[in-house]
This record gives sequence, structure tokens and C-alpha cells, in this order.
Amino acid sequence: MNDDRLTAHLAERVMGWRATPDRFIKSGRTWIPRWRFQPLVELADAFQLLDQAATRYSLTRDRYGIFKAAVRIGGRWGKASGEPKARTITISVARALGLEVQLV
Repeated sequence: MNDDRLTAHLAERVMGWRATPDRFIKSGRTWIPRWRFQPLVELADAFQLLDQAATRYSLTRDRYGIFKAAVRIGGRWGKASGEPKARTITISVARALGLEVQLV
């Protein structure tokens, strides 16, 4: 699954938005352009996903500077480690939802 498809899937499943080719339709018929929601790149967007989806999570950085995220959604955990932080958090959320994705 490429980054654009993953972002669209997470926007629909976690945020409750509808993805169109150039925008996300939010509740109340408001919308944002697709380029404004980039959880794999923007840390604020990754935290928005995390806050919306996770029932529990842990974010750490080891002494070597490797960032680790563990996210629980319902009864399932998703884990990832690496850089950048936004991508690591987003991949953890996706894995907790049962999606097969690579950190890359």
C-alpha cells in the first residue's frame, strides 16, 4: 500500500472522513485539501490520528536515538520503530488496525 492510499484509508477509518481524489470531506460537509493531512510526514497529523484512535499508547526513544511507538486500538497492538517520528506513529496506528504496512 503506498503512502497516499494508506493516508486515505486512515482518514476514512480513524477520522471518519471521506476521501476524494483531491480532498477529504469531513463531518458537517466541510473539507480540507489532501495535502493538508499528511500523518506520515507531519507530526501534528500523526498525533491527531493517535488521539482519535488509540485507547493506549507508548512513545519512547532509546539511547541510540531510535524512536519506538506501541499503539493499542481495541484489543490489538501495533508497533513500529525508526525515524521519522510521524511515520513511526502512523505505521503503529495502521498495524494496530490490522493493516500490513512497512516502515520504509
